Amino acid sequence: MTSEKKGWLARLRAGLSRTSSRLSDGIGGIFSGRKLDESALEELQDLLITSDLGVETAAKLSAELARTKFDKEVSADEIRTALADQVTKILEPVAKALTTDPANLPHIILVTGVNGSGKTTTIGKLAKLLKEDGKSVMLAAGDTFRAAAIEQLKIWGERTGCPVVASAQGSDAASLAFEAIEAARAENVDVLIIDTAGRLQNRDDLMQQLQKVIRVIAKQDDSAPHDCLLVLDATTGQNAHSQVETFRGMCNITGLVVTKLDGSARGGVLVALAEKFALPVHAIGVGEGEDDLRPFEAAAFARSLVGLE
Repeated sequence: MTSEKKGWLARLRAGLSRTSSRLSDGIGGIFSGRKLDESALEELQDLLITSDLGVETAAKLSAELARTKFDKEVSADEIRTALADQVTKILEPVAKALTTDPANLPHIILVTGVNGSGKTTTIGKLAKLLKEDGKSVMLAAGDTFRAAAIEQLKIWGERTGCPVVASAQGSDAASLAFEAIEAARAENVDVLIIDTAGRLQNRDDLMQQLQKVIRVIAKQDDSAPHDCLLVLDATTGQNAHSQVETFRGMCNITGLVVTKLDGSARGGVLVALAEKFALPVHAIGVGEGEDDLRPFEAAAFARSLVGLE
């Protein structure tokens, strides 16, 4: 294993430490010289729920353990390993790297999410990954509400060597998206990533503006946006469910990026989201650095979640 890979896994384990220590210590407390009986199963299910895996996922994991190990003497490590294997099975179908279609020129990615989820930073990091993959990338500063977001995206553009289409604060976001598509076509850019203003899912006016941006993009290319990514802050825990529900009602969310898995995160929610929505999880972020966003790997995440190396 390369030192870079080891470094990433160490950061992932550290990022999931809040959830993994609760799970690992809790499992150790329940399964200390004890059979997997009804009482132990109930305690385990409660532990999984309080670790943000959700009621349905907790019930499913507990039922599978009961099927294979009920009334048997089990060690805490056996339970951790069995849980990691089951969580991996839940996550594997959704662990899909973000791919672009060369038939789309440009391949248009719209990035959405609530205020403070880390959208603009995520766009910069995605641009870096795509550039490393040999793609030419253009960025569009569609968060026209916040001057800081426009400036932040320009900084990421300089950092990654990507041109940025931007206008003044308060400009019409749909018009900016239109201009960005024209510019990307003129320069034969492979990928255009469009930022959007952070939205509170209970603000109908902001949600309608997002729909207007999508309509304008579709007029330029009826197959676009080719990806509509929802950026979720892992520290919000179960609130992430309502964000997915709301944004899916407004636009065709094609995949998730989960950010801020940085030690205070409630990482178990990612398993619950996979179980409930089955949306692709393209990448996860464990910090602010430009290398802290990586493609999502099911087994590495599952083992880190339950405190296994």
